[in-house]
Amino acid sequence: MKRNLYLLGLVMLLFVSCDQKPTLQKYFVEKGNAKDFMTVDIAPSFIKTDGLKLSADEQAALKSLHKLNVLVFQRNKTNEKEYDTEKTAVKALLKSDKYDELMKVNSGDGGLSVNTKGEGEHIEECVLFLHGKENGFGVIRVMGENMTPNNVMTIVGLLQKANLDISQLKPLQDMLKEK
Repeated sequence: MKRNLYLLGLVMLLFVSCDQKPTLQKYFVEKGNAKDFMTVDIAPSFIKTDGLKLSADEQAALKSLHKLNVLVFQRNKTNEKEYDTEKTAVKALLKSDKYDELMKVNSGDGGLSVNTKGEGEHIEECVLFLHGKENGFGVIRVMGENMTPNNVMTIVGLLQKANLDISQLKPLQDMLKEK
């Protein structure tokens, strides 16, 4: 009897611990190979700092960056309904998956939001969501360890002054050429 009770408790624990709630990570995995979608993983080596004298803050910011995941939905005349559905799904995920919205910009045909996930000064993930009726939408997940808002801003500054390894973006460039 004790054994059966123990097994029942273990089974219940397994069911409770298996979280079926949708997340942005699950969305990336599900949509990665779907029609009209494309994903690209970008390594921190994308930012070429050879020959640059980096400050201690810049070095710390680069060290905190682990990878960037990019998911793109390319909109065309035949998938307008899917575009609206998928865009709504991403917005819902960003609201429900413990992301804090830092900034939101809307224009007539598109917009941008910047969201973070983490506790206070320790950001696990920064997400940029860009959308436009003309081209579709993109979700960029910037993931790291011990990232702070200052690190994120420092990385943005490095993107402007460092050489970039554009070859990691080739799959996205090819997709846009197909349009």
